[in-house]
Amino acid sequence: MNQAVKLIISISFLGLVLGCQSTSTIQTSDSIAFDANEEVSTAASNDNVYLPPLINHADISHPAEWDVELQDRVIDNNIWLRVADGLTIDVPQIRRVTVQRDWYAKHQSYLNRVADRAQPFLYFIVEEIDKRDMPMELALLPIVESAFDPFAYSHGRASGMWQFIPGTGKRFKLEQNWWYDGRRDVYASTHAALDYLEYLHRLFKGNWLHALAAYNSGEGNVRRAIRNNKKRNKPTDFWNLKLPKETKAYVPKLLALADLLKRDAEFALDWKPIPNKPAIAKIDIGSQLDLALAADMAGMSVEEIYRYNPGFNRWSTAPKGPHYLILPLEKADQFTVALAETSPEERVRWLRYTIRNGDSLSTIASKHNTTVATLRSVNRIRGSGIRAGDTLLIPTASQSQYSYTLSAERRLATKQNAKRKGNKQTYVVQPGDSFWDISRRFGVHHRTLAKWNGMAPTDPLKVGKKLVIWTKSPVVAAGPASNVELNKQTRLRKIYYKVRRGDSLARISSKFSVSMNDLKRWNKSISNRKYLQPGDRLQLYVDITNQSGN
Repeated sequence: MNQAVKLIISISFLGLVLGCQSTSTIQTSDSIAFDANEEVSTAASNDNVYLPPLINHADISHPAEWDVELQDRVIDNNIWLRVADGLTIDVPQIRRVTVQRDWYAKHQSYLNRVADRAQPFLYFIVEEIDKRDMPMELALLPIVESAFDPFAYSHGRASGMWQFIPGTGKRFKLEQNWWYDGRRDVYASTHAALDYLEYLHRLFKGNWLHALAAYNSGEGNVRRAIRNNKKRNKPTDFWNLKLPKETKAYVPKLLALADLLKRDAEFALDWKPIPNKPAIAKIDIGSQLDLALAADMAGMSVEEIYRYNPGFNRWSTAPKGPHYLILPLEKADQFTVALAETSPEERVRWLRYTIRNGDSLSTIASKHNTTVATLRSVNRIRGSGIRAGDTLLIPTASQSQYSYTLSAERRLATKQNAKRKGNKQTYVVQPGDSFWDISRRFGVHHRTLAKWNGMAPTDPLKVGKKLVIWTKSPVVAAGPASNVELNKQTRLRKIYYKVRRGDSLARISSKFSVSMNDLKRWNKSISNRKYLQPGDRLQLYVDITNQSGN
């Protein structure tokens, strides 16, 4: 394989090529393989994309004509150069920007992961920005938002490559249901994000920095900050507004990336080349389709199907739509032919189920990985009444759940089963529980607890949901013992101890081989008291195999 040689190209706003260097080939990848938890690996096959040697101005008689032609040919082979050519927002060389720029400049591996993720979608995003005549800096916004990870989920409940929170997603017509989340659909969310940014640009009277700040923290925060500065006769430009800490860094991050790309010749940084040509196709499928069957039709793995269509939560596309798939351009024809040969009835496997005594629509739906609404729709049922002996048609997956590697269930299982420091316990959510209460009980941070379980701290907790918790101690924290699936290597039990004359926290902790901190955590009423009183009733969680019997 030929060794890739870096192109150092600086393109002025006049369209002139100022610096020239000879080169041979650039390595690019037509496929991607990235992990939803951040790690990225390049796909197996690479194609060589030939770039013509750059010509020195001294060697040609009509430099302006040659430069324009050469610029167009070079940009055709690397979309980052097209993005760089369209950057229009001024970047102030101030500390708030340079700090962010220095961080990116020192993390080449991070930008490599970003480029691998961006590869299938960047041309589509750039084209949409071009059509709307919006600043090309917006093509870099998914780096700041999610590092181009469509599976990203923040502690603020923002999801997808463009990081929509639920309310804003619905406002811009991104469907969110059990089957599908449009916030993760790259095609739908890109249109929604650009719609939102256009709205913000109009709202803030053409000020893109205000619009970008509002995209991050909400238009209300930015408008209040502007009003407050006006009242105090202070400047109302972005740099003088009192905004949340995250937002004050958010806009500088975007400008820092734009500065690095525009002046790449000045920094020892590579932007992995991505061809400036279409890479994906949007294909109308017309009805619900099993994603394993779709993968077979396209000659792809199920995991690849999810990576191009991250909006789908389950084993198939959503029954009520959207009825389209995003596929690599080179797979589109094969898939279209196979789809045409498959009738709608064959696109999903159907199970005929006989209703038993005690069955309900919710228990049947849960057992067969579908929803009550789907069962009602397919079987034309009004209400929730069903009779034993009747039959239901149920759409079911053609393969085991483990084959759908990036479905919502499998992504959650991967996250919860990830090996971490400490001792793993599983807690079953009870009525009235919150992340804050559970985290205090187990001595962990509530945001960390949510992250371990693929959630945000403000997400609602459903009774019966199982949460994974990692603690430094194998001792189970306070809570009903039945709520905790105990470590098999210990025999932890909840007991109550009545304080006797002469007892102290130190004596009791030694007697039961538990720590004083745990004793205080389990018994909040005595945590701030210096002395115990005879007759006090303490709750303890002890390993019964480590007790002397006293």
